[in-house]
Amino acid sequence: MAADVTADVTADLAHGGNPPPQGRHSVRMYVEWRSQLEGAVVWTHHGAPEEEGRVLPDGCMDLLWWDGALVVAGPDTRAHVHSPQTVSRITGLRFAPGTGPAVFGLPAYEVRDQRVPLGAVWPESAVRVLEERIASAAEPGRALEILAGERLGDEALKRSRTARPLNRSVVELLAHGRGVAEVARTVGLSERQLHRRCRDAFGYGPKTLTRVLRMQRALGMAGRTGSLAEVAVASGYADQAHLSREVRALAGVPPARLLGLRGR
Repeated sequence: MAADVTADVTADLAHGGNPPPQGRHSVRMYVEWRSQLEGAVVWTHHGAPEEEGRVLPDGCMDLLWWDGALVVAGPDTRAHVHSPQTVSRITGLRFAPGTGPAVFGLPAYEVRDQRVPLGAVWPESAVRVLEERIASAAEPGRALEILAGERLGDEALKRSRTARPLNRSVVELLAHGRGVAEVARTVGLSERQLHRRCRDAFGYGPKTLTRVLRMQRALGMAGRTGSLAEVAVASGYADQAHLSREVRALAGVPPARLLGLRGR
């Protein structure tokens, strides 16, 4: 989960992080800061009683501390909408694209469009111990960082680090509008291999990832300058109508409404 649609995401996502104020939802009481883990972000939010939360697709996975329970937030292919009544205070650790699967020990597509108790992924007894640890921590966000750092430091998971440069290259190339065939050639994979790697790392194939990155980039641009028509062309859409269709398909609302949520 992240905050309002305000920043250009291309550089941040391409370098393995999620843009600080960009793209996941529109709740006012949202604060985030850079994690001590590479490319990750720690965040908290309180749901305002009158506001709807809208979490936008970004190819990332989160570890959430939510009402006393540890929860895995999978990558979204469409906006995840929750009512104010379903949200209290959440502290989260959002991993750089492609990092979440190494922490949780499962391919990203297995939890795509889902919020799953960590106890459904790891042994319940171990998760109960971790939940007690987080509950007693003075800073839940820091406790989540330590938990994830222990997982990433495990010998069995160190091999996953070799995949990070390739994942980063894939994101960077797709974010800059390169076609799937060209990206596959550039990183030394077949198109089928690239598709599998993207599903495992980001939760969906390269075509969907391209759509997500392009939308994030467009919304970031629109949050700063220019008309939607200009933004559409600059971010790789055929025209403003194309931009509007894609944003509505991925975010569930037209761009104007989505941008109107900003800063609330």
